[in-house]
Amino acid sequence: MSGEEDFDDLTSFLGDFGPFQILMIVLLSLCTSPCGYMGTMVVFVSDTPEHHCKVAINSSRLGPDSCSRYKANGSWTETVGLSNDTEQCLDGWVFSTEIHTIVSEWDLVCDNAWKVPFSTSLYFVGVLIGSLISGHPSDRFGRKKVFFFILIIQAVTALIQAASVSWAMFCVLNALRGLGQVSSYIVTLVLGSELLSKSSRVSYTLLGHSVGFGIGYILLPLCAYFIRGWRMLLVASAIPSILFIPLWWVIPESPRWLLQKGRVEEAELVIRNAAKWNRVPTPAVIFRTSECLELVQNNVEEERIYTYMDLIRTLNMRNIIMLGVFLWTCTSMIYYGLSLNTSNLNGNAYLNCFISAAIDIVAYVATWLLVGTVPRPTLLFCTLMLCGVTLLVLQLVPEDMDVMFQVFALVGKMGVSGAYSFIYVIFTELIPTVVRNMGLGITSTAGRIGSIICPYVIYLGVYSKSLPYIVFGTISIMAAAIGMLLPDTRNCKLPDLISQAKPIRGCCCPKETAEEQPDATQACKEMIKSAFC
Repeated sequence: MSGEEDFDDLTSFLGDFGPFQILMIVLLSLCTSPCGYMGTMVVFVSDTPEHHCKVAINSSRLGPDSCSRYKANGSWTETVGLSNDTEQCLDGWVFSTEIHTIVSEWDLVCDNAWKVPFSTSLYFVGVLIGSLISGHPSDRFGRKKVFFFILIIQAVTALIQAASVSWAMFCVLNALRGLGQVSSYIVTLVLGSELLSKSSRVSYTLLGHSVGFGIGYILLPLCAYFIRGWRMLLVASAIPSILFIPLWWVIPESPRWLLQKGRVEEAELVIRNAAKWNRVPTPAVIFRTSECLELVQNNVEEERIYTYMDLIRTLNMRNIIMLGVFLWTCTSMIYYGLSLNTSNLNGNAYLNCFISAAIDIVAYVATWLLVGTVPRPTLLFCTLMLCGVTLLVLQLVPEDMDVMFQVFALVGKMGVSGAYSFIYVIFTELIPTVVRNMGLGITSTAGRIGSIICPYVIYLGVYSKSLPYIVFGTISIMAAAIGMLLPDTRNCKLPDLISQAKPIRGCCCPKETAEEQPDATQACKEMIKSAFC
């Protein structure tokens, strides 16, 4: 085993797409599907049914809009003698019985209409907190443990939320549900990326992980069409998470993470079990030699614990994280903004949501087909520019041309969907193993700031239908330009140490130098370090 070998070289005997890799791609992708509908479930849970002021039977006091009624000059039951003056809906509202949502449950209309986007924003506040806090436990205690713990939290929270007795209780649980959603998404991405080889890793991220997300999204309108009550829809959303819990005995821990923690025997066991699945022989020694065993044990005792400070300690990592924060904020705001705005498009809300989800899957597949031939920054630029230009051109379409308007909106959604899945690929390849989950957590956390803001950008559509698209289109073009600063990580191996991270374009960052070590052990330590890669 030479000092030039790294993790991919040492495990190359497993192949790229054997039974083990295919099984992991399928299982982890399925585990991602709940994330696809948790974030967009608000489209149906918080939808506003048709409504009008509650008035007496056979009364003609219905007002000019759903928030007021005409005053009567006589008794409550009088059907003539109505004045032109209006009054608020003093006795409440009558809602359509076609669907039952939190809006009809707690009268979240008119003066209380602000509570709907507020509850949606609280979900993304939970997503923000989950992005921030899930990274460190995952890097500290393991990808697998954190993922299955979050899976349980995700299911339990949805079940309790279905029994909410007040809007305030619903909001608190909405934030907790958001916390579980993003934590699950990021941890499965990292776990799969570290289990697989370079070739299968990209396929998993774009064609497995992202499509799994899209499958969950596409199942949402189908379930919502048959389940018209918000409580039962939340109950149904918890079932897949419960069914995935037995996969604890099938999905292994990340061998890269185990090596970074000095748990060499456990890492070897994962690789040897994978070799059994693939029916390939394994070398007698994979990660270590007998003469270096004592040194490995000493390194474990002196192992450095990485913290969030390591993400900003060096100039190169600061650059990577700052770019990630900006790009994630913009992309997440646009993606969720266009996803949640599908209910505001003309036509059937269920069909619009289904088409939007199908567009996502098309975008993921198209991005996967291009990712091997197009430089990473160029592909990100093209997807974001497609979104931005399309949304701005949308302003030239007359609002009465509903079909054309929807086509342009969905094409823009396709562009940002490709970018949204692709930034996970780029930053997974940019951020080193020792801080990968924390780094993705920070950048993803920043993205949730955009998600929190997006319901209010959508709310601008009350004043002008095209205004949200102008905002999203402008931000998308800005993000496309900034994305060109990223280095091209195509055909590069995953960095494991901070010193191995590629610098952004136009910035020369000095490499970190290792401390000098006694000549007698230098070669052996280099071999151990390369094995940990």
